[in-house]
Amino acid sequence: MKNQSSVIYQLDGKPKLTEAIPLGLQHILAMFVGNVTPLIIISNILNLSLADKTSLIQCAMFVSGIVTLIQCYKVGPFGARLPIVMGTSFGFVPVLTAIGAKYGYETILGACLVGGLIELMFGQSMKKLRRFFPSVVTGTVVLAMGISLLPTGINYFAGGVGASDFGSISNLILGTVVLLTVLIFNQYTKGITSLASILIGLIVGYIVAIPMGKIDFSQLSQMSMISVPMPFTFGFEFHLDAIFAVACVFIVSAVETVGDITSIAHSGIGRDATDKEIAGGVMADGIGSVIGAMFSVLPNTSFGQNVGIIAMTKVINRNVVATGAVFLILAAVFPKFGAIISLMPSSVLGGASVMMFAMIAVSGIKLITSEPLNNRNSTIVALSLGVGVGLSFVPGVLSNMPESIQLIFGDSGLVLVAIIAVVLNIVLPKEEKSVELEVKLEGQIS
Repeated sequence: MKNQSSVIYQLDGKPKLTEAIPLGLQHILAMFVGNVTPLIIISNILNLSLADKTSLIQCAMFVSGIVTLIQCYKVGPFGARLPIVMGTSFGFVPVLTAIGAKYGYETILGACLVGGLIELMFGQSMKKLRRFFPSVVTGTVVLAMGISLLPTGINYFAGGVGASDFGSISNLILGTVVLLTVLIFNQYTKGITSLASILIGLIVGYIVAIPMGKIDFSQLSQMSMISVPMPFTFGFEFHLDAIFAVACVFIVSAVETVGDITSIAHSGIGRDATDKEIAGGVMADGIGSVIGAMFSVLPNTSFGQNVGIIAMTKVINRNVVATGAVFLILAAVFPKFGAIISLMPSSVLGGASVMMFAMIAVSGIKLITSEPLNNRNSTIVALSLGVGVGLSFVPGVLSNMPESIQLIFGDSGLVLVAIIAVVLNIVLPKEEKSVELEVKLEGQIS
């Protein structure tokens, strides 16, 4: 039986390095793939060079480590002072892919910079605005995120759009090997091997791909051994339609962060999250995304899989997570490490991505069903998904609209899903039990 008086089960305890290092690495193993995969997907779609990809992966690890430390220890108003692991969010991929295809990577960074500042302001007003984003709203958006990401996962599974061997038997076999490895380790093992099943699947796929001739290591000789991540590798461009689209996703991401903070407080400490913790955590999301944009990487947000580790192990110690963050920062100074990751074949990434993206959709379903799925909530989910996701399946529907409208509402559908869900939640009459529950929740928050 676990000794609950042990320092690793205390928020401010000081564990020995022999405890902190393996427990901290466990958190990093659980989030590592999710942290770099969105960046690899975007950089591949935009055909960035190996040198640029390697630099961006370095910066992603560095920023993730820094922002995790901010969450753990709080810097000024930023941070919840809870063991929250931060990393690049998949939720932004559909919108950022559309922006990148239209304007380029610099516009992605400009939109993320402004979006991070908007989330900062949102965090300061989180207590007042939280009631507009119940589980049925956030769950619907998260479900739409998962659905909109699935075609990307399948494209990678087949070898990547535009690849000369797209859909080849070798690519499909490689993707299947990864998918089956993830499934086996996730379902038939326990502890760290189950939590790191996606990472294990990618490693197995990577190794299998080498004798298949799908990885060219000759480019590694051009990489230096040590290189410090540098800011402003790319510049910034600003377009209002891109900023609006990204800002909507930032707001949804902020609400997800509130859920993660609440879950950590409940499962790890056995109490409700305080207003200061929620505001500080969301503001850390914002400042982390601003820092990320400065280092030319995608927005940072809290990682739900690490919340799951805390819920399972009850290890709430902030110094444990901070130890893992230090390892991320150290890994960021070795370019060859980032280059090895960037050489990963598309079908290997696809085998893991199909599972990851589908699990995002399942997370959305769990959020939606955490409240009674009555007639009102069913209508919110149905209409939001029907219109928002439906339009994204038929891009030509908005072809006669201005390009800005096509970018905001047509390419991924996420923004339209979010807007419809929020508006319907405000205007549709609440059922009696829902009103009673909302009053009770507001009483707890205040």
